[in-house]
Amino acid sequence: MRQTRGVATAELTDSELIAAHVSGDTQAFSELVRRHQRYLWRVAKRTCYSAEDAADALQEALLSAHRMAESFRADAAVRSWLHRIVVNACLDRMRRNRVRATVPLEPAVADHVAVFEDAIEMNDVAFDVEEALRLLPEDQRQAIVAVDIEGYSVTDAAELLGVPTGTIKSRCSRGRLKLAKNLQHLQRRGNQADTQRVKT
Repeated sequence: MRQTRGVATAELTDSELIAAHVSGDTQAFSELVRRHQRYLWRVAKRTCYSAEDAADALQEALLSAHRMAESFRADAAVRSWLHRIVVNACLDRMRRNRVRATVPLEPAVADHVAVFEDAIEMNDVAFDVEEALRLLPEDQRQAIVAVDIEGYSVTDAAELLGVPTGTIKSRCSRGRLKLAKNLQHLQRRGNQADTQRVKT
């Protein structure tokens, strides 16, 4: 196991891993990614409209975090710092998608997405929630993901997303109403599909 000044990399705190990475430890950032990849993947998938975009945005975010590590402030939580970078990468990708035509996935990218998908097992309820989230406007989806799914306080979510706390409260309120309607719609659609399968 890699050692950093006599301490195993896996035993370092997140902040210590960032510092070790900045100091030139080639294994520190990999350990940081290992710790948070599943969480960051969920954030990306819930923020983007598709798994393909989420995978690309997450990869871009991790590259950015790797390059921007020196800008990390030790008084912040590393997970929150990474969360913000991932959300920003997702928003950037969605903005780019609005102004360019869709390009078919390269096989290597599709395989990359499949690996992520296989790593995150989802039951039917979780799948419906993911689908319902994708139907929300992106600002409401970000607020719902941060507060209701990831468990951030309204204040922390406002800081993460760079908006006032009142905006977060408003987006969550509107988003929850739409989310409830979306879930009802998906449930009805699922029931209709089940009925159709029984008839056939």
